Amino acid sequence: MAEIIQRDGTWAFDGTTVRITPGLHRSVPLFRRTYGEISVPLEAVAGVAFEPERRRGRLRMRLREGADPLLQATGGRLPDPADPYRLAVDVDRCGVAEYLAEEIRHALLLDEVPGEPTEAYLLPGPPVPVSVRSSDGTVSFDGAQVRVDWADTSARVKRATGPRVIDVGDVVRVEWLPNSGYEDGFLRFVTRETVRSGLPAEKDPYALDLWGNVSRDLLTALVATAVTARLPHPFAGTGGKREAGRERGHVDGAPVRGRGSTATAAAPAPNPAGHHDVLLRRLRELGQLHRDGVLTDEEFARTKAVVLRGF
Repeated sequence: MAEIIQRDGTWAFDGTTVRITPGLHRSVPLFRRTYGEISVPLEAVAGVAFEPERRRGRLRMRLREGADPLLQATGGRLPDPADPYRLAVDVDRCGVAEYLAEEIRHALLLDEVPGEPTEAYLLPGPPVPVSVRSSDGTVSFDGAQVRVDWADTSARVKRATGPRVIDVGDVVRVEWLPNSGYEDGFLRFVTRETVRSGLPAEKDPYALDLWGNVSRDLLTALVATAVTARLPHPFAGTGGKREAGRERGHVDGAPVRGRGSTATAAAPAPNPAGHHDVLLRRLRELGQLHRDGVLTDEEFARTKAVVLRGF
């Protein structure tokens, strides 16, 4: 077995699997420590390289497109320090790193692992249930439903719609952009009903606006990945090739599933009267936001429709 142990983490290869374990040092980003150990089957690997630098080197692993729901959900936008497929190597361990990379490359040749995209995920993603508190609220996923509970600092238009509950079968795709510290990020769950909403993240009741603690907001990628892993694979039935364009019944390459349960569900009401009172209160709040100029006519109409569907 080839293995390299560094402060950032450990990579071990037994001939069939690359086991990546994050380091425990406080310099290791919170996201990597939280995501935990990753077992990468050889068939998911597209390549590996060691890049020597003046004071230290870096191991980089490239996975086949479509093999990992984490890479599918984040779209290559994870900051380098948080990327689990990169390992900083001390200068005195460069020889070990080169040996490990060569062993993996040799195994890829022997097993004749193809380089084209996969038609199914070869890694499972994070386990569920998973819950993350972000700057805009707490997002949770139990494997069947996504729930968003808004923070006190969330926009009034979001708090007026109440907690957002989305069945995973109603999700067309997940969109994620990290909070860089200079520009806000977001986590958006696009459903059949909201695929053309066009609302900005700060007003979209299906999106979390990521503007606070960068390390904490980065953890929303855990939920994005867990949901993505349970959506139809983007290359399923394509022979490992990207589709050239949209086909009928597809939205941005993601299959549109048949109509089922509604896209949202309000929190259970204790009785019909209380249910009605909550609906009236939220409609009054939306009306006040519209009169105050916070919501445009179009935004007011769309948000009102969301509230009514939720009830």
